[in-house]
Amino acid sequence: MQIVRSSEELARARAALKGKVALVPTMGALHAGHMALVEAARREADAVAVSLFVNPTQFAANEDLGRYPRREAEDARMLEEAGCDLLWMPSVEDMYPDGFSTSIHVAGLSERWEGEARPGHFDGVATVVAKLLLSVQPDIAAFGEKDFQQLAVIRRMVADLDIAVEIAAVETVREEDGLALSSRNLYLSPDERPRAVSLFRALRNARRSILAGQPVSAALGEGRNALLLAGFSRIDYFALVDAATLEPLDAAAGAMRLIAAAVIGTTRLIDNLPV
Repeated sequence: MQIVRSSEELARARAALKGKVALVPTMGALHAGHMALVEAARREADAVAVSLFVNPTQFAANEDLGRYPRREAEDARMLEEAGCDLLWMPSVEDMYPDGFSTSIHVAGLSERWEGEARPGHFDGVATVVAKLLLSVQPDIAAFGEKDFQQLAVIRRMVADLDIAVEIAAVETVREEDGLALSSRNLYLSPDERPRAVSLFRALRNARRSILAGQPVSAALGEGRNALLLAGFSRIDYFALVDAATLEPLDAAAGAMRLIAAAVIGTTRLIDNLPV
C-alpha cells in the first residue's frame, strides 16, 4: 500500500493505478463499517484508494473536532491488511490552502434533519467530497448508508456537477445487539453503551408498527418516548421520510426511510432503517 500526503504525490500515485479505481473517503478512526466499504470497493474495482482526512469545515464551533479520534498508524495497518492500494492523508493546509473561498451548497436535501441540527455541516461535506472526487478521479466511490442524508446529498451533488463517478451505497454495519458502528461510539461510557442500542430498537419497533398499519404519528411518538426512557437527553429528530426526497411523511407511501438522531451523555448518535 502506498501512503501519500500531498496533492503532488497523489497525482503520481493515482497515475500508477491501473483499471477501475474505487475511492473510500473516511475521517479515520476506522472500524468494521469502514472495512465493509473497502471490501465492497474491492469487489467492484481493480484498485482501491482510501482518503483519511478529518475535515474541519463540517464541524461547527461547538462540535467535537478537537476530540475526534485520530489513529493514523492503526488505520494504515488495517487498510494494508484489507488490501488497500493507496492511502491519501492530506493536511488541512493542502486541502484548504491560503485564500480558499469556495463552498458547495446542495439546496433542499441538505436543509432538514442533520442540516437543521448542524448548520453548515453539509456544505463542508459536499465541498470536501467534491475535492476528493476531483483529485482522485475514481470510477466508483463507496459511502455507508448509516449517514443516509449525507449519501443523498452526495448523490445530488455528483449529478448536478456532472462528476463522472458511480456512488455505491453500502449497508450499515452493526454490532451484534444492533448498534450501528460509528467512530463516535468510542465516546460512550460503560453505562451508556448498552442503553445506546435503544436508538436502533426504537427505529425497528417503529418500522414494525408502521408496516402493521399503525398511524405514523403514533409509531413515531412511541419511538421518541422509548429513547427518553432509555436515558437519551435530547432527540434532534425521529421521523419517517421519503427515501428519495427526505421530505417527512405522515402516512406510509412508497419507498420510505426512518431516520433518527439523539444524544446520550455527551454523544450524539444517528441511525436509519429502510421501510
